[in-house]
Amino acid sequence: MSDMRPIGVVRTPFTGTAEIPKGPGAEHVAEGVIEIDPAFEAGLLDIEGFSHLFVIWVFDRAATAELVGVPPTDTRPHGVFATRSPRRPNPIGLTVVRLLSREGTRLRVSGVDMLDGSPVLDIKPYLSSVPAAELRRGWMEHAGRG
Repeated sequence: MSDMRPIGVVRTPFTGTAEIPKGPGAEHVAEGVIEIDPAFEAGLLDIEGFSHLFVIWVFDRAATAELVGVPPTDTRPHGVFATRSPRRPNPIGLTVVRLLSREGTRLRVSGVDMLDGSPVLDIKPYLSSVPAAELRRGWMEHAGRG
């Protein structure tokens, strides 16, 4: 596998994980700015045509990986791959944001759930062919009900 390097950082209002809304029903409405390294500016050509973006980023301040843990939204343990825990074997985050505007190498977005300064590995246009009626939320549909 080749080494990955960040293409930029995200600027958000969140300086601590306790500030980030979590769990079912959490609304991610905070605005932020994705600052892309100028060396990658050409890669932003035509990005303005998309309403939403996938942002692939690094949990650079996460503790060591835990394969099983109790999420804050439930009282039962779950495997890390069935949660959005930052304590992953590869500490990679995935967030869908709304693109509000582009100013050169700066993308103004809403829906951030990252800590300020988190490294961004990649950005991709959000495209989904899965109808909302077909999506399932697994254990989260019953979290906190005993």
